[in-house]
Amino acid sequence: MIRLWALSLVLRLLSQSAAPATGFIAQPAAPPRRIRSGTMTASAGLTTGRGEAAAPVASACAATANPFQCDDTISPMVKTVSPSKTLEVHALTQEMKAKGERVVSLCVGEPDFQPPPAVIEATAAAARQGVTKYTGVTGTVDLRKAICADLARRKNLTYSAGDIVVANGAKQAVYQAVLAVVRPGDEVIVPAPYWPSYPEMVRLAGGIPIVLETTVEEEFLLTAEKLRGALTDKTRMLIFCNPSNPTGAVHSKERCEELAAVLSEEGGKGSGCWVLADEIYERITYDTPHVAFATIPGMFERTMTVNGFSKSHAMTGYRLGYLAAPPIITKAVTTIQGQITSCASSISQAAGLAALAVSDEEMQASFDVMRKKRDFVLKRLSEMPGLVTAVPQGAFYVFPDVSAHFGKSAPDGTVIGGPTDLCLYLLRAHSVALVTGDGFGYSKCIRISYAASMEEIEEALAEFDKCLCSLDG
Repeated sequence: MIRLWALSLVLRLLSQSAAPATGFIAQPAAPPRRIRSGTMTASAGLTTGRGEAAAPVASACAATANPFQCDDTISPMVKTVSPSKTLEVHALTQEMKAKGERVVSLCVGEPDFQPPPAVIEATAAAARQGVTKYTGVTGTVDLRKAICADLARRKNLTYSAGDIVVANGAKQAVYQAVLAVVRPGDEVIVPAPYWPSYPEMVRLAGGIPIVLETTVEEEFLLTAEKLRGALTDKTRMLIFCNPSNPTGAVHSKERCEELAAVLSEEGGKGSGCWVLADEIYERITYDTPHVAFATIPGMFERTMTVNGFSKSHAMTGYRLGYLAAPPIITKAVTTIQGQITSCASSISQAAGLAALAVSDEEMQASFDVMRKKRDFVLKRLSEMPGLVTAVPQGAFYVFPDVSAHFGKSAPDGTVIGGPTDLCLYLLRAHSVALVTGDGFGYSKCIRISYAASMEEIEEALAEFDKCLCSLDG
């Protein structure tokens, strides 16, 4: 990770000296400007060539007994990143489990079923047959060709093997895509609720995350009007997670076309805006079909599609994802990945190749089980007091608004000031772990994952119901 931060810093320095150009290939480098929090500038911590900027760090460290333990020894870039707001609940969960206490958790963002048998067999076969060496940085040709075939068959997208970069999970693909185009001072639109890593990745690249809130009343769907209002001359990228983690919202083809129309408006501010389409949950959808954003007219050349095997094939531990994008992007991302991790695991890639050969019918069986769990969770939540819930059309999360309970008191005197307080009390008093909405940039909700057994779901929701009914005020 230290190498990743170091590379980010190098890329920021290089971007400040880049030659001006136009269009999606490049734009004039933005001058350093102040991050909106007012805590630092985009160029903070960089030297002037004579060491002037390094002097405060040296003097501050000199005042401590151990220069390797002082706060100023850490890069200013790291200090722009916020720690996870879910750590408190996670820490208490681990503490209770260490004491031998049983905790029912609906926190985990991974399927509760196993990978398809063909994937397990391919994993073992690859190890036995010596498929244990480095591959090319971008992945094996066979896997990249299979990814292209899958995208063409299921998503109506035409890519060549050279347009694919296989990464160590979709998370790496997202970060590298951000690093490839975001320069110091660039603005990146991040619709909220969001996956917690998005704004932090933007900050690590020197960009400014512009959080664009959607609400439960809007079913957490981004509107054309909101997007248009967020675009400025500094907008460099829209991060578009569809289906969404944490809400499960799925933007329809018609809604995607409306957003694309805003980006394509003649004389509008979206002309130079890249779209990072995180579609890792695209196979787990219910009543609203998923449409790849890159298939929307006029969007292919500006869209970077991220996908992978973790959610659809239950291969989270394999750490296998990919980026499909125009050649100028895949070339830049290949350079970045080559200096960070090089290739993804050769064994994982062999397993991924087998995963893409699994029939749609076999895959659908697992997704049908997810639908039944979703419907059960929605029914139970509808029977609980004071909750407002949008119907998720994808992924395996429900994101109910619990703000009607803020300000109430629990039987032990705990005042529920927000979603984190509610989650902590639920964990302490009822041994149920849920995820606070604070971690997703939306402080009215909590996230419930139904990627668990029905027994665990039933028990957890029964305790959640008891908890809400016990609150006074």
